[in-house]
Amino acid sequence: MTHEVVNQVPPLAGHDTADEAVLLDGLAREGAGWAEPEVRELGRLAGTERAQEWGRLANENPPVLRTHDRYGHRIDEVEFHPAWHELMNVAVTHGLHGSAWADPREGAHVARAAKFYTWRVDAGHGCPISMTYAAVPALRQSPELAAQYEPLLAKPEYDFGLRAPLTKDALLAGMSMTEKQGGSDVRANTTRAAPQPDGTYRLVGHKWFTSAPMCDVFLTLAQAPGGLTCFLVPRVLPDGALNPLRLMRLKDKLGNKSNASSEVEYDDAVAWRVGDEGRGVRTIIEMVNMTRLDCVIGAASGMRLGVTTAAHHAAHRRAFGKYLIDQPLMRNVLADLAIESEAATITMLRLAGATDRSVRGDASETDFKRLGLAVSKYWICKRWPAHAAESLECLGGNGYVEESGMPRLFRESPLNSIWEGSGNVAALDLLRATLREPQTLEAFFGEVELARGADKRLDAAVQDAKDAFTDTATIELRARRVAERLTLVLQASLLVRHGHPAVADAFCATRLAGDWGAAFGTLPPGLDLSPIIDRAIPKVG
Repeated sequence: MTHEVVNQVPPLAGHDTADEAVLLDGLAREGAGWAEPEVRELGRLAGTERAQEWGRLANENPPVLRTHDRYGHRIDEVEFHPAWHELMNVAVTHGLHGSAWADPREGAHVARAAKFYTWRVDAGHGCPISMTYAAVPALRQSPELAAQYEPLLAKPEYDFGLRAPLTKDALLAGMSMTEKQGGSDVRANTTRAAPQPDGTYRLVGHKWFTSAPMCDVFLTLAQAPGGLTCFLVPRVLPDGALNPLRLMRLKDKLGNKSNASSEVEYDDAVAWRVGDEGRGVRTIIEMVNMTRLDCVIGAASGMRLGVTTAAHHAAHRRAFGKYLIDQPLMRNVLADLAIESEAATITMLRLAGATDRSVRGDASETDFKRLGLAVSKYWICKRWPAHAAESLECLGGNGYVEESGMPRLFRESPLNSIWEGSGNVAALDLLRATLREPQTLEAFFGEVELARGADKRLDAAVQDAKDAFTDTATIELRARRVAERLTLVLQASLLVRHGHPAVADAFCATRLAGDWGAAFGTLPPGLDLSPIIDRAIPKVG
């Protein structure tokens, strides 16, 4: 009788991860309602036990670096568990990588964002998927290269293996910018690029962090005679020989173990210039901005996974004579987590919509996106670790063991705030944008003020956000506070205009008006929590 199992929560499997009102409403609102069947199809797959098992296996069987073969030949290959390839195949064939660039339909980038958000079974394989998506606009700085490579980067086919890129059926792209002496200060890069008579360059240097080294091509930065320049570096040369990108070691990271992150030596590696010499940062910033969008999507997706797991647990676990979800204080925690999640999701969809319209030539959306992405990347990614920790705690000791999946979620949560540039980089970029492109601030507040008059708390917060720019002497010191405030008024504006009234009211009362503690689960009395919690409980079966 001591081994009778009772009061345990059934597995969270057999549900549709896309079955979320804020996601589906936003998909239609941002011009991609036509994609709902595709998003729902992927959501049903993501909710299966089979897909979740792929994520577990890929993470528990990390990649292995093989620098040499048995005979001593340098091969620089990374071996992955079969589950990794299953995950990659699903992501690529569903167009989560570069397919949106080849899709002429309005909302193609929104549809892609919704799929990336929905397919949340493993964070690691999202890295090469995201970088492939982001590489295309940077590559377009050199139309001849783009004409060759873009169709293969956009093709929904997974073709793994080291072969000459233009002989493959489809390609994946990576990014290699940071060096050990500079980190985010990419202008401190010391990798040298020597021009050759045939128009190529030879690269010599050491890259400190190159994720997904088994991608087919990489965008990288190196010092050419004309200054810091962007280059396209293939893993295999046109004649089939390996390009001398020496994989020195794989990083032992805090977060996911499924993806290979490496240090790479360029040993006279062959490269093709992308954009003009000396304009490397301006060229690759197009890629950075797209990875910035995916950082926001990933954080929003991680928050959704955390709160749905917590709500599912609370709906099935009893304590002190009631289900956890009926306990007033637990309801406060769950509702608070759900509010944060919905605010992140509605914002990432608006940014995906701005990206889509910007790609299609809308200058005002380009200006809004420039500032909206910077501040949202700062704040939403900052919120994820605290959100993940609280979601884990809702499961108690059960959440602290690896089998629950919550430790994996928690370990991954700091990454998105670091990737592409840490919090300070994003916050300072806000100031840089407003100084050099003042129309971006005008576009941002033009978006936020579409909700003017709908909520007095929001109106007051918007004025406070505007006033933050008046004291220019201290604004750099206050850059994080300014970025936080801008994101909060953007989130509130979107929730007031498009979200559930209970969520919008609770968000404005706490995040804007300050009737809130320093931890999740400190919502004030008088809010309507039931619809907020109901929206967070996944429908299983």
